[in-house]
Amino acid sequence: MTLNRRNFLKAGLSGAAMAVGGSTIASCSGKPAVEEATEAAAKVTGIPYSPDAQLNISLQEGVAPGETLAEKLDFMEQNGVVGLEPGGRGLGNRVKEFKEALSGRNIKISAICAGFQGFILSTDPAIRKLCMDTMKEILVAAGELQSTGVIIVPAFNNQVPVMPHTQETRDFLCEQYNIMGNFAHEHGTTVIFEPLNRKEAFYLRQVGDAAAICRDINNPGVRCMGDFWHMSEENSFMGAFISAGKYLQHVHIASLKRRSMPGEDGEADNYVDGFKGLKVIGYNKYISFECGCQSEDRKAAVVNALNLIRKQWEEA
Repeated sequence: MTLNRRNFLKAGLSGAAMAVGGSTIASCSGKPAVEEATEAAAKVTGIPYSPDAQLNISLQEGVAPGETLAEKLDFMEQNGVVGLEPGGRGLGNRVKEFKEALSGRNIKISAICAGFQGFILSTDPAIRKLCMDTMKEILVAAGELQSTGVIIVPAFNNQVPVMPHTQETRDFLCEQYNIMGNFAHEHGTTVIFEPLNRKEAFYLRQVGDAAAICRDINNPGVRCMGDFWHMSEENSFMGAFISAGKYLQHVHIASLKRRSMPGEDGEADNYVDGFKGLKVIGYNKYISFECGCQSEDRKAAVVNALNLIRKQWEEA
């Protein structure tokens, strides 16, 4: 077989990834296998995998099977899910409920999915104030629950009247989210930008753009995320996550055609390229299911999806 450059790179990456995902027993060189694998990947590609990378799976509350919160958490524990992503609306009234339900379990609150009112890029000061005020309420609760952050979108396509897509608008966005980020940091959590595809939002469509805003704000309370479904705007899942680097705080996952359970769109649901990017940057926060379900047996569909994600993480 001719070993051309493409096959060589593929073979090198595959071998390094298998070592990273496998045992930490010292190799014949005397180094831990993880360390040796990252060095091997660096020699082949110049981009080593980080030994800090870890797969932590989360389910949104509405995705987890079960009629009650306790039933959902029982299912999650039985299947090795370690994160729960609740919605932000009314979260302050549920802090005690979540704390009691999670006590003694190996499950933590991951991110909080939105729940605020108004939007920060409105031309109406009252609507902007509503967004800031309701976000602060959610951030207080998120901090109490030790959540990684609260997800926010600057503006959806259907939200009008809205500021124009200009440098002045970007500057204003940075100013407002710096204020919000300071508040989040004071409460031990973050504000998480979510880029959306162009069908849902005109502003902030790529992960790299969100990370650039985080960089410019330079606030530990301001971070960004990637959503495999919305990342249809990206040229490469791997490149998008690498471009986010240290600013990546959360990841959403769904099937890539119908936004259903991962795996329900068959071969289209391949996340290996993205997982490679996450391994490069040492991502160790949560990958959370935000998706529907085509199957009548939700439990079986979720279990199949979990198996797929774990298998592809090892393949990456």
